[in-house]
Amino acid sequence: MPHKTFFAFILPSLIAMVLFIALPIVSVVVQSMHVEHGRILVSVENCQPFGGCTTETRVDTAAMAQLRAEQPMGQFNGFGTYLNRGHLAVNEIGAILANNTGLGDIVSRIYNLPFYKALSFTLVFCFVVTPLAMGLGFIIALGVNTIPKMLKGPVIFFSLLPMIITPLIGSLILYWMIQPNGIIGANLRVLFDDPTLSLRQSPVLTWLSLLFYGVWTNAPFSFVVFYAGLQTVPADTLESAMIDGASRWERIRYVVIPHLAPLATFVALVQLMDNFRVFEPIVGFSAEANATSLSWLIFNDLSGDALLFGSAGATSVITIIGVIILLTPVLIRTWREFNHKVV
Repeated sequence: MPHKTFFAFILPSLIAMVLFIALPIVSVVVQSMHVEHGRILVSVENCQPFGGCTTETRVDTAAMAQLRAEQPMGQFNGFGTYLNRGHLAVNEIGAILANNTGLGDIVSRIYNLPFYKALSFTLVFCFVVTPLAMGLGFIIALGVNTIPKMLKGPVIFFSLLPMIITPLIGSLILYWMIQPNGIIGANLRVLFDDPTLSLRQSPVLTWLSLLFYGVWTNAPFSFVVFYAGLQTVPADTLESAMIDGASRWERIRYVVIPHLAPLATFVALVQLMDNFRVFEPIVGFSAEANATSLSWLIFNDLSGDALLFGSAGATSVITIIGVIILLTPVLIRTWREFNHKVV
């Protein structure tokens, strides 16, 4: 294909990528280097006919409006937002490392910093939910692949329900179920003979509930992809393995799993990206006291009266960098496998 024709073919895609991917990322990076304007204060003298005069300090609203009109993005702060206590907390980390009572004290004090608390839960959610959801989805796919055809339709429908409902609604449903008067919460109280047991009041149980929710909602996607992949497993290879006396587990281990390996890489990439942006279950469970995430920090900066655009932008950029770091090993391995096949 001539270069001119090829360029004309991909030009619409390049324009769309610049408009919808590159420009928003650049705007977030620029915004992350700005902070809100400081308040301009003026002293006003109030004099009463018989009470003398008093001086009152007020915000100069006219000057503030003019300043915001002249500099709508706020004042330039460079990388100051990235290094402050709400993000990387460089000064606080240095103080902790210089003055501590041991490794446990270091970990505890760093965990109490808001960014590292959110990062900890985000990483745990990624590296626990992703493999468990993939394993559960694969097991369900194997089971559905062996049941009679007349049962496959209803089983597949019910297996996909957690993925069909919206994440926020799904988290609210599970949240209601683990409440003290919910079906799970009430039965746990009876099971452990503890009428005061509450999942919300325990950080460990809150994390376990969120991880369970993550596996519950991510497993259907893995199931769909692996079930579709199972339909492409060569039947003659499976029959040859059966003739050679291979057990069911051996056929799965040496035939099915190698055949589905590229699909597993694809599922891992998608779910790692999705789980790194975990947000809805934290809001649905009202779990902010025990678990937060990087996406929740962005939401918190952009809600309420004080709209901290610079802080939200810095957290967004760090999230993008985190996703890139997380996916790099998988992408490198995929690229090497592709080159090996080409050679």
